[in-house]
Amino acid sequence: MKVIEMDAFMEEAIKEAKKGLKEHGIPIGSVLVKDDKIIGRGHNRRVQKGNPIAHAEIDCLQNAGRIGTYKDTILYSTLMPCYLCGGAVVQFGINKVIVGESKTFSGSKDFIESHGVEVIDLDLAECKDLMTKFIQENPHLWNEDIGK
Repeated sequence: MKVIEMDAFMEEAIKEAKKGLKEHGIPIGSVLVKDDKIIGRGHNRRVQKGNPIAHAEIDCLQNAGRIGTYKDTILYSTLMPCYLCGGAVVQFGINKVIVGESKTFSGSKDFIESHGVEVIDLDLAECKDLMTKFIQENPHLWNEDIGK
């Protein structure tokens, strides 16, 4: 089994997640990479903006702006994308998604992969610990975020 280590891009996604937590939001972060450069970054801002679709990946894509094609981009997220964000990945033709973890939320991995997107789950303790603690301390916010 090939072991993939955390890289600088996932570290930046984790920084975004921690920004969200400091803002009293949900600690999920994302970065969009093209040609080995971050072209967009974001974090879950649902609570901060009062916007139900201000998920980390959506925030990241909005902050990247119009880039023409997304075919040669990689989306990093600290958590497996939900169906909303997985839909954006498929819609824009992002070919690869690298996630910090999927234990606290399994998300839309099967959906994304069924559309030909490569999904790599790093299964990082730091990402799991961040989400586990948040979910334990804020179950109402978490359940709202995932539609329960």
